[in-house]
Amino acid sequence: MIEKSLDRKLARILADPACDEFILADAKDADMAFGMAAPGRSPEYHAAEGRFRSLDEYRELIRQNTRQGLLDIMLISAGNAEVLVFEERLFDQSHITPAIRANDTTDLWLAQGGVYPKEPSRPFRSASIDQAMCGKPVCEPHERRGGVDLGLYSVTFNNALTPDHQTLHEYKRFRDEASAKGFRHFLEVFDPNAPVTPIPDLSRFINDMIARALAGTAGPSRPLFLKIAYHGPAVMEQLVRYDSRLVVGILGGSSGTTFDAFHQLWEARKYGARVALYGRMINNSEHQPAFIEHLRAVADGHLEPAEAVRSYHGALQRHGIRPMRSLEDDLQPTRRAPAYSGAARPAPTAAATTGPPAAPEGAYPTTPDGRPDFARMTNAQKIAFNRRRWQRILG
Repeated sequence: MIEKSLDRKLARILADPACDEFILADAKDADMAFGMAAPGRSPEYHAAEGRFRSLDEYRELIRQNTRQGLLDIMLISAGNAEVLVFEERLFDQSHITPAIRANDTTDLWLAQGGVYPKEPSRPFRSASIDQAMCGKPVCEPHERRGGVDLGLYSVTFNNALTPDHQTLHEYKRFRDEASAKGFRHFLEVFDPNAPVTPIPDLSRFINDMIARALAGTAGPSRPLFLKIAYHGPAVMEQLVRYDSRLVVGILGGSSGTTFDAFHQLWEARKYGARVALYGRMINNSEHQPAFIEHLRAVADGHLEPAEAVRSYHGALQRHGIRPMRSLEDDLQPTRRAPAYSGAARPAPTAAATTGPPAAPEGAYPTTPDGRPDFARMTNAQKIAFNRRRWQRILG
């Protein structure tokens, strides 16, 4: 078996947190959230048709991006792992580590017309650790090296005792099973999807919840690294400085301009992030291998954001692909949602943005920290808010 770059890089990062190693992942697990829309728009898409790629086309993109060899992790669903890991053995001769989404909390249930994300997230796990590790309902100990031994486990805290208690309880159950079976994990902490009580300082709340949730974990029960929404330099530095044994990574969030993707990665890396998992930004790009190539260049410190945007447009021109935006427009920052069901965050500026995402001014009632205040919204405002959120999510 070929050495996995993830293992080598993690070992070096833990030995020297100031090293220049950076872990890059393609999050191709959207079928656990969006259903039919997960593979992204078909190249033959026409606005009136609402046509998306098929799951077979989605798997082909996974193969293509894996064979390119610039990633460290390919995150997929357990269903796609059955095809790509066990049937095709795609990762046997690759330095890229396959990982599965190990749980699918209710804030990820994003079916068209669904209302599940309006309520505080509840834990749920449809994937089986044994099935991921050996392709069978129950694995013998010697069979556990034949498949996937890494999973993403996600939690969402909503400042509500009952659902947050249940979230932590189920996370502990997962950790106990995973560590007993030699299954590793990394932890994704989403922004609150439907906070019951206003949170005056969202980013501090999330950092505090991460710190206390991990204080009781040790040894193989600890996550290899974190995956969180990026809330600016000060928030990232606070978390990175708190525990040198904690490797911090960011999630890409919803699609925006190419500058959004490259600037977020560049800035997060500058302030201590050592992992980035980009899903929709990669999946909705004009040419995924070229986009990944430029993410890697930014992650490794070879290009700065604006340079990378210009270089990416040059690559599109060489491939004969018409960009979705002009170069001038693609160099602009935009407001984007940091997670599957979150509100849009402010566009990056020259000054550090350390506060929580703000809602469009005057659109609906907000809390003092700029978050949507659902308790004071009218039914019409709630409908308008969720309609805008879906538009951001689905592009």
